[in-house]
Amino acid sequence: MLALSAKGVLPRVDYAIFADTGWEPQAVYRHLDRLERYIAEPAGIPILRVSSGNIRKDALDPHHRFASMPLYILNQDGKPGMTRRQCTGEYKIKPLKKQVRELLGYPYPARIPRDVYVEQWVGISTDEFHRAKDSDVKYMRNRHPLIDIGWSRADCVKYLTSLGLADTPKSSCLGCPFHGNAQWRSIRDSSPQEWADVVAFDAAIRKGNARANATGNRLLGEAFLHRSRVPLDQAPIDHVTAAEWAALQQELGDSAADAQELEDGVIDSCSPWACRGEVEPVQDDFGLAS
Repeated sequence: MLALSAKGVLPRVDYAIFADTGWEPQAVYRHLDRLERYIAEPAGIPILRVSSGNIRKDALDPHHRFASMPLYILNQDGKPGMTRRQCTGEYKIKPLKKQVRELLGYPYPARIPRDVYVEQWVGISTDEFHRAKDSDVKYMRNRHPLIDIGWSRADCVKYLTSLGLADTPKSSCLGCPFHGNAQWRSIRDSSPQEWADVVAFDAAIRKGNARANATGNRLLGEAFLHRSRVPLDQAPIDHVTAAEWAALQQELGDSAADAQELEDGVIDSCSPWACRGEVEPVQDDFGLAS
């Protein structure tokens, strides 16, 4: 959308905002710098970078309140579960709304007049039109330009390729539990340093986040980044044995879509307004999905 606006295909936007969780792959930060230098700046469009902190550091800091990631849980009785997903709201949506309020001249807790609002563009393509929603606040009115012009994900890739941006990386936290096996392999094979980082993080959160442990709320079970619920450096990201496939079929349901999701991750985007893990898991008293 930024390129389409900068090139005059879509109207010129006033700002582009990137909510930084502090733990994106380095390829994403390099791409953002490239977009700013070659696309946004020549068109006079400022890219504003906002943040609520570093999600990795916060999870391991016993003194910091942590908005939980959707970790895969192996309960004490052997049953699987998931922790609650709060990270999108805390590390994406919250800083975006704060920035929008400041742009409008009404920082929190000031009341914003009804007739004061921004038109917010959300990059949902026709492939995922079902995720196009209205904003939950009156001072942000959502518009979905890619749907308006009838563009699919393939159309976006074709256009980016024409601009020399065919290698645009997928934006998501480096250690996002919604990664598929292909994404985990890509990290392992292309960036050993980042792979070591996510493996170390996976081990560090085995008993839950540090703040919960420090306050005596130790996880009743074990937490993992990979859906197989084994340590990441042992997870079956290269192949799945017959026994593992049978277990996954029982857990996920026996369908081609499940097999594709296992390999590619959750298909839909990781936009803050259309998170790939949008459906919240059901919670029990221990914060685990039932």
